[in-house]
Amino acid sequence: MAVGTALAAGWLGCASSSGGDAPGEPPAMTYAWRLPIGMPVPLVPRDNPMSEAKVELGRRLFYDSRLSGNQSFSCASCHQQALAFTDGKPRAVGSTGEVHPRATMSLANVAYNRSFNWGDPEKRRLEEQMLVPMFATEPVELGLAGLEEELVRRLMADAVYPQLFAAAYPSQPAPISVDTVVAAIASFERTLVSGDSAYDRLLFWGDDSEFSSAARRGMELFFSERTNCGRCHASFNLSGAIEFEGAAPVRPDFHNTGLYNLDGRGAYPERNRGVFEFTGKANDMGRFRPPSLRNIEVTAPYMHDGSIATLDAVIDHYAAGGRAGKDHPLKSDLVKGFEIDDGEKADLVEFLRSLTDRQFLSDERYSNPFSGLPDSDRDAERRGVARSLLR
Repeated sequence: MAVGTALAAGWLGCASSSGGDAPGEPPAMTYAWRLPIGMPVPLVPRDNPMSEAKVELGRRLFYDSRLSGNQSFSCASCHQQALAFTDGKPRAVGSTGEVHPRATMSLANVAYNRSFNWGDPEKRRLEEQMLVPMFATEPVELGLAGLEEELVRRLMADAVYPQLFAAAYPSQPAPISVDTVVAAIASFERTLVSGDSAYDRLLFWGDDSEFSSAARRGMELFFSERTNCGRCHASFNLSGAIEFEGAAPVRPDFHNTGLYNLDGRGAYPERNRGVFEFTGKANDMGRFRPPSLRNIEVTAPYMHDGSIATLDAVIDHYAAGGRAGKDHPLKSDLVKGFEIDDGEKADLVEFLRSLTDRQFLSDERYSNPFSGLPDSDRDAERRGVARSLLR
């Protein structure tokens, strides 16, 4: 329990103001974050301050299929709330049916990421990352490339969106644009904070009523020097590098876990080579970002390409020192392998399951606002929301 106490002490004293005012916008009121105990205030860019109107607009855009070229997909098609905003597939499938080389990443606690996507060292803001699914062509995700003006026309023709955009961007004479769409969705995604698991309740409340003795043994094993799990999956987020308001800047981190070695020199499959695809440096081959382990129970299959089906098999991979063998020439020094028996593995899996936040997976604040509504009722629902936001 010493590990848990140390983590709690490190993350409870965080600042609580918003990130500043956007150029051309009136001074922003402090946004009322509703964060779980122990979760620090996310770092918000000065040019996209938080507001209730913007978050609610972003939520609707996130679930709206008009944000795909063929109007068949939404952000939520790949990021489903019940699966911690993943899709349950080994590799993502875009709006045109194209299978992607990598798995869909969870959006839980995405506001704390220091970098985005699996192996991209360049993108440091949600607003930058969002342009990839919207406009990328290799592979196609939402498929909006070349349809920027069409997207704006679709939203302007809606019965309610003009009012919602005006409420979210009151100082802009033409509030519906690609930039404001991106800013609103980013604002919504920054609210997707998960921190009410059995582990959190133990850590921050001292409540062990749902934290089993097996999970406790697994926690000690997770943070032990033997497994080294906590070296890559660190901090309150159990992930790679993070940022939040008041934190000192840190560099993004990426690791090669020895998943592939196709040529004896550490090669990974084409189109799936991690940071190497951006830098061309040999030592960056196979280096990927350590994702958060929060809600890991519901985000199978695992690894950047969905090639490991279960948590038991993930542990086997790391216990072996990497699936491609201990002598991998480019593997991280942190992936050394370790001895573990069946009982200990079961304990470790039990700890990972204790990271599931059931409230987050069903929280109405993050849910589909159009769920269960026939098409004929959606405009009426939107009008009611617009009236409530404009009061």
